[in-house]
Amino acid sequence: MILRHPEEIYPLLKLKMVIRNAEKVIHHHHPHWAFCYTILHKVARSFALTIQQLDSELRDSILIFYLVLRALDTIEDDTNLPAEVRIPLLQTFYQHIDDPRWSFICGTEDCKILMEQFHHVRTAFLELKRSHQDVIREVTKEMGAGMAKFICKEIETIEDLNEYAHYVAGLVGLGLSKLFYASGLEDLAPEFLSNSMGLLLQDLKDEKKSVKALQCLNEMVTNGLVHVQHSLSYLSALTNPPIFRFCALPQVMAIATLALCYNNIDVFRVSLKLRRGLTAKLIHQTRTMTDVYAAFFNFTSIIKAKVEKDDPNASITLSRIEAIQKICTENSISLNKDHREYDTVNKELAYHSSPQRPQCIL
Repeated sequence: MILRHPEEIYPLLKLKMVIRNAEKVIHHHHPHWAFCYTILHKVARSFALTIQQLDSELRDSILIFYLVLRALDTIEDDTNLPAEVRIPLLQTFYQHIDDPRWSFICGTEDCKILMEQFHHVRTAFLELKRSHQDVIREVTKEMGAGMAKFICKEIETIEDLNEYAHYVAGLVGLGLSKLFYASGLEDLAPEFLSNSMGLLLQDLKDEKKSVKALQCLNEMVTNGLVHVQHSLSYLSALTNPPIFRFCALPQVMAIATLALCYNNIDVFRVSLKLRRGLTAKLIHQTRTMTDVYAAFFNFTSIIKAKVEKDDPNASITLSRIEAIQKICTENSISLNKDHREYDTVNKELAYHSSPQRPQCIL
């Protein structure tokens, strides 16, 4: 695969150096911090790379923020637990973050290890600034309540989906903004912008029926695009370079993932992920707001090329893409140059997908 994309060799080498530096951070920490950084690399490898953009104090707080929410998510996802067990656990989990007497084991594989060794997360949590602890506890409380609500409630409408997405994704954006503010590194962003930052990262849910499934998938991608303008506004207001890169990289990965998934029947057949070389390239290229505008312009161009006229949401999709690209072109004088850097990606994905035709995977 790397021979097909020689331009990704250098970014991949740089990414390998980032991983080595991250491993050095692990080895220099106390046992509880070593566990936290090690388990992060196992349960969220891409996030473990992104978090390296941050200075140590904020990095530690966001690490624990993520692991606490991942533990909460592990409880929600363990369907072997009956609803009458999961619901009260989700509702009260925030009370147990710093409770040395509490433990609960569930989940599978690395997430089970996280739950088994949660006392390490607790020890690290108690070493954070009190203001950071308060943010983590507050978000965990609200997210747990929202998750509990949807244990017994089916997601049947777009409104239901948006509400659920707010709990499991939007609140992440709100929590991060509050941690940035509590660190004294950024002004407190408006809640609607923070919420959109989180919502753009939400996972797509699987559907199983060919043409109808693709139309449903395309509608979900189109709904995701509605958060892009707020996300760009949020990023453009950031002033701290490490925080900017930490926030910008997941957003660029998110729009790239939407481009990969749009009108792609393979979403329902295989586990789709961005190609590792492309991920490395995006990490290497995303340094300024101009880079972000270029990425969003080009990945929305990929989506635009895959829109089919008979898709029920085609006009809405194209309208939202046009609005996004207008923002990008108005704010980036070097967009044409950056556009050429994404030509290879565009050529790989800029064709229509159908249930009978396999889709190229990034």
